[in-house]
Amino acid sequence: MTFNKWYIRLNWTALVLIYLVVIAGSFVRITGSGMGCPDWPKCFGQWVPPTEASALPDDYKEVYSAGREKKILKFASLLEKIGFKAEAEQLRRDKSLLIEQDFNARKTWTEYVNRLFGFLAGNAVLLVFLWTLFRYRRNKLVFLSLLNLVVLGLEAWFGSIVVATNLVPWTITVHMFLALLIIALQLLIISIITREGRQSELKLSPTMKWIIWISFLITLGQMFLGAQVREYIDELTMSGYGRESWTEKLGLSFWIHRSFSWLVLVILTWLAWLNYKGSRSRLIYLSYLMLVLELIGGVLLAYADMPGLVQTSHLLFASILFGSLFYTILRLRTKGGEIHA
Repeated sequence: MTFNKWYIRLNWTALVLIYLVVIAGSFVRITGSGMGCPDWPKCFGQWVPPTEASALPDDYKEVYSAGREKKILKFASLLEKIGFKAEAEQLRRDKSLLIEQDFNARKTWTEYVNRLFGFLAGNAVLLVFLWTLFRYRRNKLVFLSLLNLVVLGLEAWFGSIVVATNLVPWTITVHMFLALLIIALQLLIISIITREGRQSELKLSPTMKWIIWISFLITLGQMFLGAQVREYIDELTMSGYGRESWTEKLGLSFWIHRSFSWLVLVILTWLAWLNYKGSRSRLIYLSYLMLVLELIGGVLLAYADMPGLVQTSHLLFASILFGSLFYTILRLRTKGGEIHA
């Protein structure tokens, strides 16, 4: 079946917008703007946030703190019902979560722009679902586009939980992995609708296929470990430890994360060399480039006092590496195990 070129472009646009949300979310985190809007989906009760504290009522801190407490208690009850009793009790006991920050226009508008990107991505995914439902009606595509819309809605709801819990570290990690799931689903849709028009078929050796799978699984594990390391750094920072103390206090997760980064580099270097000798797949070259850039960012984060933007680029390159490897795997499944450039 041939798909409309604008439908294909809409799906690629949705993917780009999803990545922009990831970038914006990381920028929000490094600038400490996550609590720039204390409520959700509005910001200080408005669709367009204020620019000055004088526009807010005198008791705004008490109002939003009380609203946050209600949401935390509801979320804690949900966690308790599904078996996370310790986490639920920790949320109930931690009164620091109810402390409201002073209004900061820069942080408020940084978070607001992040939400605007989320709004655009959400509408793009919604349009994909509606177009699929009314124009193509293929069960698999309808299901995938609906599932992606549902997961995106879950991600938006969980974003409100992240805000309500005052950026509790583990909630940020869950938030990130929901974003990766959305990227994976969108890539799966794109893989299906672009399958018929692919040219320049390339055959990969069994060795290259195994390398791609191993690289993808290690990359996924690395992103989880990276999120754990970032959580520990946040805790150390809040406890008053400086950058010079991080390495010795981060523990096993940091050392595994660092060591496996070099392992992935060796594996993907081997894959890039095999690719150069035969297949010349652009996806493999893209994966290798993203890994190199990600490693450079990781080294700068670990050993140099670099600006926070390095954190954003590190996450961006890791997310693109995840996407390119996953899309390569999807291509491996088409037409008898052949991959296209």
